[in-house]
This record gives sequence, structure tokens and C-alpha cells, in this order.
Amino acid sequence: MENVKDLNSKPLTVKQYLVVSSMLFGLFFGAGNLIFPIHLGQLAGAHWGLATVGFLVTAVVLPLLSVLAVSVTRSEGVYDIGRPLGPAFALVFMILIHATIGPLFGTPRTATIPFSVGVQPLLPSNLAHVGLFVFSVLFFGAAFLVSYKESNIMSSVGKILNPVFLVLLFAVFMLGFLSPMGTAAKQSVTTAYQHASFFNGFLQGYNTMDALAGLAFGVTVVTAVRQLGKTSAKSNAKVTAKAGLIATSMIGVIYVGLIWLGATTLGRYKVSADGGVAFNQMFTHYLGGVGHALLATLLTVTCLTTAVGLVAAFAQDFHKHFSKVSYRQWLAFMCLASFLTANFGLDQILLWSTPMLMFLYPFAMALILLSVFSPFFKRDPVVYAFVVVFTAVPALLDMVAAFPPVVSQSGFGKALAAFQQDTLPFASLGMDWVVPALIGAVLGLGIHFLKPVFAGRRVVTSEHVNVK
Repeated sequence: MENVKDLNSKPLTVKQYLVVSSMLFGLFFGAGNLIFPIHLGQLAGAHWGLATVGFLVTAVVLPLLSVLAVSVTRSEGVYDIGRPLGPAFALVFMILIHATIGPLFGTPRTATIPFSVGVQPLLPSNLAHVGLFVFSVLFFGAAFLVSYKESNIMSSVGKILNPVFLVLLFAVFMLGFLSPMGTAAKQSVTTAYQHASFFNGFLQGYNTMDALAGLAFGVTVVTAVRQLGKTSAKSNAKVTAKAGLIATSMIGVIYVGLIWLGATTLGRYKVSADGGVAFNQMFTHYLGGVGHALLATLLTVTCLTTAVGLVAAFAQDFHKHFSKVSYRQWLAFMCLASFLTANFGLDQILLWSTPMLMFLYPFAMALILLSVFSPFFKRDPVVYAFVVVFTAVPALLDMVAAFPPVVSQSGFGKALAAFQQDTLPFASLGMDWVVPALIGAVLGLGIHFLKPVFAGRRVVTSEHVNVK
């Protein structure tokens, strides 16, 4: 791709940038991006401001960095981000990322959240399973049709679905700001957020899965930008980075509003079990039955845009590396697998997704940061290897601690938790991977920058021997 010239040598217009940014926004912003911030606002109460800052780091800054990582390294997907550690690691990392945000957890969630929050409350309890089955068939059928032609993704998401979503969301914000349920700064604060609001907000940002999704969406965004004629690596990366900045800035503004709205709901309601319940309460308060219909529409539209991005990215990446199976065959497999997982229900998906996120996020954050700063050490595999190896142990311990009680509260789980809390700094905050990763970075960078010195000494020594 380095020697390829742009088919379109002219700068993109503002409208074209907005379409790409709108597409990226739509791919990132799903139902989880609506319900988790609202729930965070309820949990943080009066401390919503500091919790918001922590949330924005993992839910906005990190996804932006993931887009920049794709741009800086001129990658086309998750595989290229892990490539410095060898093809085997890159392939395993790609499969784990796509499995997590794809058929195992992320993509099924795009169907179960709008159903659980918007549709299920309207159905008799005995029809819940049948309702989920029918809804998920229609939902993933629509996702398959929209992404069937790769060239349709940008126009469908960027020009149609996403603007509809933004109009609906603007209506929600107007209601909340014009007639708030309470004063956010005066609401009660849950125990966990009384002394660690920032770090708890930081960990809540994991639930959006956007840092992982940003890596996976790289191939979709690069393909879309190529369709605008920016086919060289340099110009494609430049457009991707600018579009990413616009999209994530929009998302950040929405997050601040949603977290504030969540805190204000405490003026009328208690802390809910999840953000979906809080969202439902808010709509019912302002609009009654009409509000519920609007909520169902809003969630379905925003989830469909994210589902389209996830299934397309999965199919594009897997077709690239397993080319005997076509893009459309991978797409069909992804939609079918996501449909099957979705029918286990939202509660089971959320229960088992947390351990995988606690395991993958430290690796993703480390690789994203390494990619962004890779020009300073020429993507030296030694630096990558030290950071990833040192990150592996705390990531595994975090995964075990996040498992359901059948694992985390077993004798084995308790023993690992005790070792983790006693040995690793910041373990109680869920940040125990930071110090090991930094140690790995220092060692790796030290070796990288000292290699020329040792190489020079070997040359001098051999020359000295030859002279003798």
C-alpha cells in the first residue's frame, strides 16, 4: 500500500469528513454506550464529575487512541496491531478480540439490550423467550442485509441510521435539561464511589468495549476511506485520524450529558440494577407510554448501527486471513452465531463478558499505546514483548477475580485474589497491570536503545582482534 497513489488527489470536503465521522460514530455508539453512562451517573451521584473523567479515559480517549494506532502504524485491522509480536500472536489476538466484541458477547448484546429494555416490558412474561427469538431473527437479518455489500456500510450507517439516532437522542437531552428530576450535585453517592470515583469510572468504561472495537473497526474505516479515493497509506491514515477525532469528541460530549442525567434521576428514583432500567424510568417519567416506544426505537437504531460495524469488521478481517471462506459466508456465520448467543439472554452475556474484558483490556491498552508511540522505537518487537509478557500475569489474575462466584469464590480463586492484593500495586483499584507494564516498557526500551551501543562495542572488539 506504500507505493499506491491516491485515486482522489483533492482534499476531502467537510461533508465527506462528516460522513466518515458519522459512520465511525455510529459504529462505536451502541446501546451499551447509552445505558452504562446513565448507570454510572446513578452510582456516582454527587461525585459524577470525577467519575466522568475516569470514564472518558477508557470510553473516549482510549478508543481515539485505538483509531490513531491504526493510523500511525498504517494498519488495516487488529492483526496488524499485534504483528510486531509475530504472526501467531497477532492471529490469536485478532481472534480473541473479534470473539469478545463479536459472537460471544458484544454483538449479541446489541440485540439483547434493545429487546430487554424496550420490547420485553411490553410482553407477557411467558412470551419473553419467544419475543427475544423473533426480535433477534429480525435484528440480525437486518444487520446482514445492510452489511451484505461492503460499499453500502458507509452510506447506510453514516448517512441514514446515525442521523436518525442523533435526532432521537437530542430530543431526550432536551427533556432532561429543561426539566431535570433533581440536582446532580446533591445526590447520594454509593459506597464504591465515595473514595475512588475516578478509578471506578475508569473501569466502567471497559463495558463499552470501544477500545477493542476501535481496533476491529480499523479495517472497516480504512475500506470506507479508500472508497473516497484516499488509497495511499499516508493520506488514508490522515483521514482516519481526523474522522476519529471528530467522532470520539461527539461521543465524549454525549457521555457527559448522559452521566449527568443519570445522577439527576436519583431525585426521583433509587439506584437501578442497570442502566437499562434507569433509561426506561427516565423515558417513562417524561413521556409515559410514548416515551417507551421512543426508547425502543432509539435503542434499536443505535444498536443496529453498531451491529453492522461489528459483523462487517469480523467478516472483513476473517476473510482476509482465512480467504477460502468468502466475506459473505463469514458475515452469515457471524450473524448466525450472534443470534444463537443472544438467545441466552442479556444477564448471562453480561455475567460472562466481564472476565474476558478484564483480561483483554490491559493487553489492548498496552498494544494501543505501543502502537501510537511506535515511531519512537521503530516498532521494535523486543519492546512489545517485554510489555505484553509483564502485563499477562495481572491480566490473568483480573480475569479470575471477575469470574462468577463459582470460580472467583472457590479456594483456587480466593488464593489467587489474596496473592494479587498482597503483591501487585493498585490491585484494589483494578489497575494492577499498570506497574508491571511500565516495568516491561522500561526494560524493553532500555534494551532497544542500548543495542546500538553493544553492537558498536562488538565491532570495535573484533577490529582490535584483527589488528593484533
